[in-house]
Amino acid sequence: MRLLKAEADGRVVLIECFPPNIPKYAILSHTWGPPDQEVTFQDISDGTAASKKEYRKIKFCQKQTAADDLQYFWIDTCCIDKTSSAELTEAINSMFQWYREAQHCYVYLSDVSAVTDDGRQPDPALRLWDTQFRQSNWFKRGWTLQELLAPGSVKFFSVQGDILGNRMSLKNVIHTVTNIEVSALDGRPLYDFPVHKRLQWSSSRTTMKEEDAAYCLLGIFGVYLPLIYGEGKTSAMNRMLKVVEEKFGPSNDLSPTQSSNLSFVAPMSIEEAHILVPFGRNDEFVGRESVLRELVVKILPSGNNKNCQRTVLEGLGGVGKTQIALEAAYRVFEQSPNCSIFWVPALSLVMFENAYRDIGEALGTPGMDDDNADIKELVKTTLERSKGDWLLIIDNIDDIGLLTRDKGLKSCLPFNRKGSILFTTRNHEVAVRLNISKKHTFVVEKMSEAEAVQLLQNELKERQYRDTQATKDLVQHLVFLPLAVKQASAYMARTRITTAVYHKLCRGSDNAQIKLLNTGFEELQRYSDNTNPITLTWLISFQHLAESYLLAIEYLKFVCLLAEKDIPMSLLPIGKDEEALPEAIGILEGYAFVSIHEQGDSFDMHRLVRLVTRNWIKNDWEAYYAKVVHQLAKVYPVPKHDNRQLWTRYMPHAQVAIELHRECIDKKAAADLLFVVADSYNELGRYKEAEQMHRQTLELTKSVLGGEHPSTLNSMNNLALVFNSLGRYKEAEQMHRQTLELTKSVLGLEHPSTLDSMNNLASVLGSLGRYEEAEQMHRQTLELTKSVLGGEHPSTLDSMNNLASVLDSLGRYEEAEQMHRQTLELTKSVLGGEHPSTLDSMNNLASVLDSLGRYEEAEQMHRQTLELTKSVLGGEHPSTLDSMNNLASVLDSLGRYEEAEQMHRQTLELNKSVLGGEHPSTLSSMNNLASVLGSLGRYEEAEQMHRQTLELKKSVLGPGHPSTIRSRNNLQNLLDSIHVGGDDDQSTSPSESEDEGEGGTTL
Repeated sequence: MRLLKAEADGRVVLIECFPPNIPKYAILSHTWGPPDQEVTFQDISDGTAASKKEYRKIKFCQKQTAADDLQYFWIDTCCIDKTSSAELTEAINSMFQWYREAQHCYVYLSDVSAVTDDGRQPDPALRLWDTQFRQSNWFKRGWTLQELLAPGSVKFFSVQGDILGNRMSLKNVIHTVTNIEVSALDGRPLYDFPVHKRLQWSSSRTTMKEEDAAYCLLGIFGVYLPLIYGEGKTSAMNRMLKVVEEKFGPSNDLSPTQSSNLSFVAPMSIEEAHILVPFGRNDEFVGRESVLRELVVKILPSGNNKNCQRTVLEGLGGVGKTQIALEAAYRVFEQSPNCSIFWVPALSLVMFENAYRDIGEALGTPGMDDDNADIKELVKTTLERSKGDWLLIIDNIDDIGLLTRDKGLKSCLPFNRKGSILFTTRNHEVAVRLNISKKHTFVVEKMSEAEAVQLLQNELKERQYRDTQATKDLVQHLVFLPLAVKQASAYMARTRITTAVYHKLCRGSDNAQIKLLNTGFEELQRYSDNTNPITLTWLISFQHLAESYLLAIEYLKFVCLLAEKDIPMSLLPIGKDEEALPEAIGILEGYAFVSIHEQGDSFDMHRLVRLVTRNWIKNDWEAYYAKVVHQLAKVYPVPKHDNRQLWTRYMPHAQVAIELHRECIDKKAAADLLFVVADSYNELGRYKEAEQMHRQTLELTKSVLGGEHPSTLNSMNNLALVFNSLGRYKEAEQMHRQTLELTKSVLGLEHPSTLDSMNNLASVLGSLGRYEEAEQMHRQTLELTKSVLGGEHPSTLDSMNNLASVLDSLGRYEEAEQMHRQTLELTKSVLGGEHPSTLDSMNNLASVLDSLGRYEEAEQMHRQTLELTKSVLGGEHPSTLDSMNNLASVLDSLGRYEEAEQMHRQTLELNKSVLGGEHPSTLSSMNNLASVLGSLGRYEEAEQMHRQTLELKKSVLGPGHPSTIRSRNNLQNLLDSIHVGGDDDQSTSPSESEDEGEGGTTL
């Protein structure tokens, strides 16, 4: 292969390399620019490359390669002489291997910018480039599939050359964009994915030459194929699939004649071996041979054909159970290639369920797509019916409650004589509850001295462990525990101290502090010795940090009270020296206490370090807890659309912090933090959680500030808003009236908070169907708001929108349309085209157009609104569901009943799931679906649903509510239609049935 190298004078030259003497290199992945501007092999050879516009990519790759301490790099456009067909064939067949062997793959995204239009560099935490990243052409090209999956390290860069993240940090986004399984992005071997799955990854991708649709998959399947440009896509694909079949054997999921249509492919059966293990084999695994030899024999599925054997690895946290299980898994796979291996983490129910889902999808288990499916039961059944051997590894099953409670994990474990289950746990009770015999219970003990010494030395320079006796004394002092040894090794690698110096620190530690650290961790102990070697190791590091890096230890104490994953740097308090923050977190990473993310703006904290640190600060708990709550209340923004990316990152940490808010000595800060987190839930449409938190906020605010303080009134107002969102209109009215009276008394009639309260009360009156009262109050509010805040203030626009919605409910459609159009134009101008208030205004205007019978206009606007709302708020936000309901109603009005039915059913299921079966929006959705069924002539179904809806509305809204009356009329119209026309007169049903829209205050 040829590689590029930058000379001292800045020139980039080509170097020919031959195996096995190919140096380390980086590789570039990109989308091609204009052909006349791409740098070719000839341009490099004749020295004219710098004149081409796309030479910028070469300069970028050159700079990034140097930053990664590499000298060589490879770029497809100029490292292959495409004038030679033989060289081109060899290169294309070798390309996957070249990408796999690269140290780094740099993905240069020419259509993704990390700066704003005016050239400003925004806060990286905001990820303003996210939308462009998701829409990048790079994800649509055929060749970039192997460039994404083959390399061990893939880094993404903007057109300016700014790092956006790597394959691991962006894997969830990449999965959403490409539908490639997360496990594949994590490095799961490609041969573990069935043929049809790998073909599906490329089915929507395009190539400049049609034959490349097949040629770009050669590396994905690990096959070789001569290139015949001009043969056409079908011929190339058929030749490629024939070679694939020859390599993997005939498969019932694919035939070459069907290759041009990949949607037909059926899932492969469990009889094909799978290896679903989330980690690669640990090349630095040390020792444990005596355990492994016996363990592998026990867990091989063929080892006991009379039973589904169960085996357990138990021992102290940090003793190496997971690593032993991982090595055993790969040894089983080596000895029995036809045995499928599935890895299931049991740290939480969610992780367990997600892993079972991955297994089900890999096996093509029927019913997985059903929203109501019991995934665990489906996978259990599939494994129980399997005719092939399988090994199931349940890792970190430590929570007895998770195992044994009703429908717990114990009930999800399959039984099959062709199968075997291996558990890892630090809790011996797991083996007892699972009735695992003693001969199948492996108690994992400490390492041998030789093993521990080897593990310690893996990351150290020879000079650091030259004192052989000191090294042996050190691992003995650390009780030969792998995690303690690894922790000590990381500390020494960071500080460059020797094993002798580290051992001296160990001997000088305070036994009283060691005892303190051990308290509360008895469940982690499995030996007679009272001293926990992990905490001993960490205490030594804590003491050293306190002496040398006081700021680092302060941050350690701070972050242990947050969530352990994705802790933003911007969340932490900053001292006088801003540069000290990243330096201190870097020191913590040096001790392996935290792991900094690729972008450098956030980090994770080791779970056990977090537990030990929380225990360590327990005597100063109140002070540190108050400090954390105060800081979070200070930096957590008022949750709005414009700062959504920021507060959604802060939210998990605030949730952890406020769990114990009653113990916080800074009550005002606790109340402030509760308030913004409650508002965050409301913004996300999670109203039940918002209600619970707003109640706590109100209780705390009243106790701290009194019943008439503006903050208390604000809290009352927001709790009433949640009542309204939950459809509990009478409770909402009562609280809004109480809030309004107090706000008038305390702040005055024309205070913005008073006007906000008036607007909210008027909205509830509209929800209650008292439209004349609502109109009167909305008009009064609008005049005052215009006078106090101006005609373009967001509160004014909100008031205009609500008044227009009431006019719509009153049947004054022309007035409503005029006001909605005026509101929409102002809202777009003031807040932008994608602001939730703008989307709400669009939805309401479209509903009025529907009411006016202008269905085509209404459909167009509803579709536009729905797409924007999905993009901005998500597919299950209540506003998105409102938009879906309204679009479906327009389709009904247009006579497109099958489309309307399908969308109404989808909306109804989502409303039930998100808001509950008795929420007014759910009842509206039921009413509209019943109306469509009537339009389709399915009268019995329609009647049944209309009756069910009517009874629910009587109970929830009351018999006199306009929405209840509409349901009563719809039922009567249906019955009249059946009586008068029967099956021969379906035309009356659509015209006499009233659909219910969702928008503003309308039911």
